[in-house]
Amino acid sequence: MKGHLFFAGLLLAFGLELATLTLLVPRQAGNPQDTVAVNEIMQTVQRDWNSLEDHTNDTGFDYVVLDGDGTVRYRTDPGLSESVNAAVAHRDTMLDVELGGAPVGKLIVYNSDGETVQAERRALLSAAAGAMLVQLVLCAGYFCYLRRTVILPFRKLERFAQRVAGGNLDIPLEMDRHNLFGAFTESFDLMRAELKKARIAEAKANAAKKELVAKLSHDIKTPVASIKAASEVGAALAEDEKNRENYRQIERKADQVNTLVTNLFSATLEELDELSVMPSDLRSGELRVLLENADYLRRAELPDIPDCLLFADRLRLQEVFDNIFANSYKYAGTEIDVAAELEEDCLRVCVEDYGGGLAETELPHLKEKFRRGGNAEGIEGAGLGLYIADHCMREMGGQLTLENGASGLEVTVSIPLSRGI
Repeated sequence: MKGHLFFAGLLLAFGLELATLTLLVPRQAGNPQDTVAVNEIMQTVQRDWNSLEDHTNDTGFDYVVLDGDGTVRYRTDPGLSESVNAAVAHRDTMLDVELGGAPVGKLIVYNSDGETVQAERRALLSAAAGAMLVQLVLCAGYFCYLRRTVILPFRKLERFAQRVAGGNLDIPLEMDRHNLFGAFTESFDLMRAELKKARIAEAKANAAKKELVAKLSHDIKTPVASIKAASEVGAALAEDEKNRENYRQIERKADQVNTLVTNLFSATLEELDELSVMPSDLRSGELRVLLENADYLRRAELPDIPDCLLFADRLRLQEVFDNIFANSYKYAGTEIDVAAELEEDCLRVCVEDYGGGLAETELPHLKEKFRRGGNAEGIEGAGLGLYIADHCMREMGGQLTLENGASGLEVTVSIPLSRGI
């Protein structure tokens, strides 16, 4: 569009130049008549005065001969002035024709300076128009050259930048190295190649990271298996029920650690959204076991769980309650109230501590990754527990809500009912 405006402006400039030249070219002053030739005409007219009908013009001048009464006696061209007044207006040369010293008429020699000036003016205008035409052709050619060497390459560079911004690093930027900006645009293609190399290196690094996590997972499983085996032996040899229950708790936690470590291969802290959640039908009676596992310090009085069929991932639900109780242990350190209520489409489990709660402005952000409350200062933690719990509940079709209760922070886990009901 700008190129078209430039071309239109150029045409307008040439038009103004032509109009100015036409209006302002001055008339040239007329050249004086050739006196020798005029004298020769006068002599031939005087010689042939009595027989002017037989007079011949042997010069290149046009003239008219008038008698004393102003009557035309002779003229070389019918369009010439026939009166003294017309001759004066035309600036013709007028001389008295004398015979015997007495004037008998007038000789009017036509002044052709006007035609000469007009002819010269037309020649000047033609030359100026030709010069402007040449300028126009040169400018048009130069504009085409700029379009080919500058405008089109930069448009191609713009499309290339859009492809790179969109993540397409496979299509190279094809440019003529001999172009005016060839070396400049070639550097952009080098950038594309380096970005592609960096992306490949990043993918390899991620693969190597996952491989490392897989190896560490395998290494962690070995001592966990030993812990589980030792707890099974301890449970078998325990003399009272309390010790046997403690060993079973260790065994259950060992199983949970083993399952979580297995998931590390497909999900790291930077890839928490990739945690797999596979809900299925789950009897509500199993919630009591999950809550008991989470409350290993036995700070909560567990309520009766309404009988229903839930749709949840048992492992992820255990992880949700583990994170909720762990946060209460860490940040409140008080007794915990637990309530369960059956609603139309879900089972709501409310967990509330006596830690006084948090500022209302902090509550909406606690479920974000790496966000912690104002009471977390000086306490070790990564700010991932509630983020993971919220992600797991959303993947199960449920909900995790946070609000300040009567005594402290109240976390409500809404577990959807089975679709089969």
